Amino acid sequence: MKVLKMRGCLGPNVYPAVPDGGWGWVVAAAFFLVEASTYGVVKTLGIFLQDLMEEFGESNSRVSWVISICAFIMTFTAPLATMLSNRFGFRPVVMMGGFLTCLGTISSAFTSSIKDMYITIGVISGFGYCLSFLPTVTILAQYFCRRRSLVTAVASSGESFAVFAFAPVFSRLKEDIGWRYCLVIMGVIQASIISCGLLLRPIVIETVKDAASEADAVAQSDYELENEQTCTSVDSALSRGSEDSGVPSSASDEDWGSEEAKTKALMAQQEQERPRSPPPSPSSEKEGSFLPDSEAGPLKPRSPKLLDFSVLRDGAFIWYSLFGLFATLGFFAPQLYITELSKSRGVPVTASSCMLSVMAVAEIVGRLSIGVVLDRARCRKTLVVLGCVVLLCLVLVAFAVVWEFWGLAVCCALYGFFLGTVASTHIPLLAEEDVVGIQKMPSCVGVYVFIQSFAGLAGPPLGGVLVDVTKNYGAAFYSCAAGMGLSAVCLALVGVAKSRMCQRRLRREQKDEEQEEKLSRCSDDSDFLELDFGPRGGPAPGLRDPSVI
Repeated sequence: MKVLKMRGCLGPNVYPAVPDGGWGWVVAAAFFLVEASTYGVVKTLGIFLQDLMEEFGESNSRVSWVISICAFIMTFTAPLATMLSNRFGFRPVVMMGGFLTCLGTISSAFTSSIKDMYITIGVISGFGYCLSFLPTVTILAQYFCRRRSLVTAVASSGESFAVFAFAPVFSRLKEDIGWRYCLVIMGVIQASIISCGLLLRPIVIETVKDAASEADAVAQSDYELENEQTCTSVDSALSRGSEDSGVPSSASDEDWGSEEAKTKALMAQQEQERPRSPPPSPSSEKEGSFLPDSEAGPLKPRSPKLLDFSVLRDGAFIWYSLFGLFATLGFFAPQLYITELSKSRGVPVTASSCMLSVMAVAEIVGRLSIGVVLDRARCRKTLVVLGCVVLLCLVLVAFAVVWEFWGLAVCCALYGFFLGTVASTHIPLLAEEDVVGIQKMPSCVGVYVFIQSFAGLAGPPLGGVLVDVTKNYGAAFYSCAAGMGLSAVCLALVGVAKSRMCQRRLRREQKDEEQEEKLSRCSDDSDFLELDFGPRGGPAPGLRDPSVI
């Protein structure tokens, strides 16, 4: 990743190890605001569903395409966001995302048809959401190690606070100023993402030991090369001396001692003439890890891959991506249809708008709880999340069968709690060794979110079609429950695939060790043959050629 060379508060942070704090707390606060301005706004747009249907004379399914296209673009363009972040850094990408988000939301207030909103909120704001959210969550994971789960869960609660605050406030405002002016206010709030992007200082972990070991390796290879060249030059010198004198290669102890002295002198001269590699400068050390050149030159920073599609050969990653694909079916539709579902079940309008707030409060509790549990869990973290996914699936089924205010309120509370546990952990879990690990996360997170995009595109419209056909808003929750059930099966297979991959790797390592052991035995048997200091192809010094009389 190319990081612009800046000093002071804008330059990169250099640490000898992952800090688990420091400037990471500022990044966590920035991620909190980004979550509130992206996912928080997307989940709040459900309060304008009826207004858009009446304004443009469209059906449920056609209006829900606004949210679907936005969710699809937000996830489908994830590989592009990853490449831009690895190429230009996190800061400019997030700032550009904030500008596009603000532009799309404000321009949607002046649209004259639902198709225009497909472009403004769906494409422009959706792409801005991706450029804002993905780099922020990636750099936050790099600032923390031991506290990663807890900090990410707390910071991601920004979307829950946004839903809790935005739902009742904008429900009241739209009655006074209309839904168009509400969208303008939302766009102004989303402009805060630009300032959040300025706070995303890159993090650099100094690898002094790695650089020193690589430098030693370069010096060792140079030394071996010089030894080989020295032996060759000594052999050639002795051969030339024998040819010039016309006497076969034989010498007394005195002659051999003088030749040995010449050899030492020649080695000392080459040691003085050999160019020394300059030590790495502090600026180059701050850029990250180092990689030696093919020659003994200065150490250069290693550039990561812009996008790593090699993870598609990893069975654990494939199953985890399928988990994210099916789980996304239940991330957006419930918030979109819960208000209308409550109205259809006889709940008053004022109480129906509070359902989103109940979800938001419970989601905050769920995010904080899962962060504490995962930090203290002694088992695989994927197993903890699997239990939450199964319970979330059961709650989605309950939405379709309960009636009246308190039944729906309990379902909203349970759904919000378990949604918070899953939504706040499914991306950070990529950094765990159970899936891909922290080293591969910056490159493969875009591939993971890209796979999710197709479920984000199909989820809300599928629920809208079921509602239009059955005339029952509860039918939309059945599709969400089905997707969540499939995601639970895929998540359960992640551990199986990881175990098999580890077993195959262990077998390969054992084979490699056996081959190395065989080679070492062969080399030990032939080491004594290299003690011959005489010229190559001739008899050893001190021995008379029997052919010469």
